[in-house]
Amino acid sequence: MQVQINGETHSLDAPVSVRDLLERIGLDPAKVAVERNLEIVPKSGYAEVGVEDGDRLEIVHFIGGGQPNSAQPAEEDLLEVAGHRFHSRLIIGTGKYKDYDLNRQAAEAAESEMITVAVRRVNLTDPAQPLLVDYLDPEKYTYLPNTAGCFTTEDAVRTLRLAREAGGWDLVKLEILGEQKTLYPMMPETIEATAALTEEGFKVMAYCSDDPILCKRVEEAGAVAVMPLGAPIGSGLGIQNPVNIRLIIEQSEVPVIVDAGVGTASDAAIAMELGCDGVLMNTAIAEAGDPIAMATAMKHAVRAGRLAYLAGRMPKKKYADPSSPLSGLI
Repeated sequence: MQVQINGETHSLDAPVSVRDLLERIGLDPAKVAVERNLEIVPKSGYAEVGVEDGDRLEIVHFIGGGQPNSAQPAEEDLLEVAGHRFHSRLIIGTGKYKDYDLNRQAAEAAESEMITVAVRRVNLTDPAQPLLVDYLDPEKYTYLPNTAGCFTTEDAVRTLRLAREAGGWDLVKLEILGEQKTLYPMMPETIEATAALTEEGFKVMAYCSDDPILCKRVEEAGAVAVMPLGAPIGSGLGIQNPVNIRLIIEQSEVPVIVDAGVGTASDAAIAMELGCDGVLMNTAIAEAGDPIAMATAMKHAVRAGRLAYLAGRMPKKKYADPSSPLSGLI
């Protein structure tokens, strides 16, 4: 019998259960999610659901979730997203690093508590290859499954259903792209997908354009956080439209987290000084000359920007205003 697994045709001698197939490949059923003919197979049904001739299977990596480290001291100024509380306001990605160990070191240097992860097919030719969960413990970090690379509502919803089945995590990052050149979000489909996913019980953090009106529509569709871009993904250009970011912050009743475009520590500080609740970045750290040092810099920049915002900056003035009084001069 012929079956298609992760887009490749494989021959089986006889019908087998999903569990038997996974074990034959060398995969731990607890660490993957399986889709059979576009229907997710519940983990509880792996032993009962059979694989038949002509079936199309997708097997993706486990991407479990965790809670913030409860051993950390309590602080008043916490980032709260859909009931989850974080001491760190710096979210980092898990792409573009040389290897998973460097990614781990960067996450530790940044002291992040939430990391974004992509859902990807298991490598059937080498199922024993290292997995992200082997380096970034899902009991220590909150995994934020995202839909990076999705261009339609259908693909995004399907991806996040698999993510939830793999790890049981419902806090997710929705990212639906419009085209390859700019990787700007396709906002009509983002709004549609946010509503659909919210209806299914997902808590959606949505990647958005920096248009205040569209960001509000995403919030109204059910998003638990809006994530306007600072600049195109991976560009490192910094915050290109601070006025719009500020307008989005002023109108939003959910956290606003700048996502994409940060290049260096000053960019992160600017985002936080504007009043953003957090910053998400990947390339700025992963492609820095020294990712560990940059992760440390970003940690301090986010904290400094947040403190400056809470402190309230001095007003800008047209003319000089001496710090020392002019009366009583010698």
